[in-house]
Amino acid sequence: MTIEAPTLIEDEALTLPDDGEYLRWTPVVAGAFAAAAFSFILVTFGITIGLGVSSTSPTWRDSSAALSLLSGIYLILQAIVSFGLGGYVAGRIRARVDAARNSETETRDGLHGLAAWALAVLLGGTLAVIVGATTVNRASSSPTIANTTSAEPLLSYELDRLLRAPRRPQSVDMSAERAEAGRILMMSSSHSGVNHDDRTYLIQQVQAMTGLSAADAERRVDRAISDSKTAINHARRSTIILAFSVAAATLLGAVSAWAAAVAGGGRRDGAPPPEWMAFAERLEPRTAAR
Repeated sequence: MTIEAPTLIEDEALTLPDDGEYLRWTPVVAGAFAAAAFSFILVTFGITIGLGVSSTSPTWRDSSAALSLLSGIYLILQAIVSFGLGGYVAGRIRARVDAARNSETETRDGLHGLAAWALAVLLGGTLAVIVGATTVNRASSSPTIANTTSAEPLLSYELDRLLRAPRRPQSVDMSAERAEAGRILMMSSSHSGVNHDDRTYLIQQVQAMTGLSAADAERRVDRAISDSKTAINHARRSTIILAFSVAAATLLGAVSAWAAAVAGGGRRDGAPPPEWMAFAERLEPRTAAR
């Protein structure tokens, strides 16, 4: 009796009575922070090694569809790992409830992992909105970018080649002409394409601003329309892959957080690890022995 008394006291200290409170915010917040931090590290590492679905570099349009798919797969895998870590932390540090009074231990652990996943998603979304709003405000306050059109970031290289003239004075402001030409080139990816009147007008503008002959201006306009269509289609494809990857990563992250939280709760209660965790734990003694 003297030997077993401390054990009983320790078990009572680690076990909480069932007070009816399903959600405890301390493990949820800790798991969410762990998931968000690890996700930030993995996403930054992926962008560094070139696994970004989109980029501000002018050579991003040369990337193949296979690279875009690989970037999407990496985004999904990092979400599974990151949210799994957050869910495991949430389930592992959650206070144990008396098993005799509570028959929903796994459900409670899973809900804590799911809550950590939801909070981590909200944190990431809020950070993305703040960064996007800051970028937009900074761009709108710039006098150079204020006169540009939505086609300028996407088709800036095509507009440069279209309106290039070796003898034009550098002090000439062509922001209005570039914006108008950009709006016309954006129609190149539509079903009807650039209509005949817009194409004729664009040829006349290029001829007047660059001093080219009518034949050279026509060839330059046709090439700009073709290149613009290719660039817009590539951007549309990358956007679709990015949207699908984000949706799949978010949904699979929820599943990973639930499963990892249940596994973490089981380890907290002394249960054997699941099969997907047993392999990693079997490697630990070998590593320590070496």
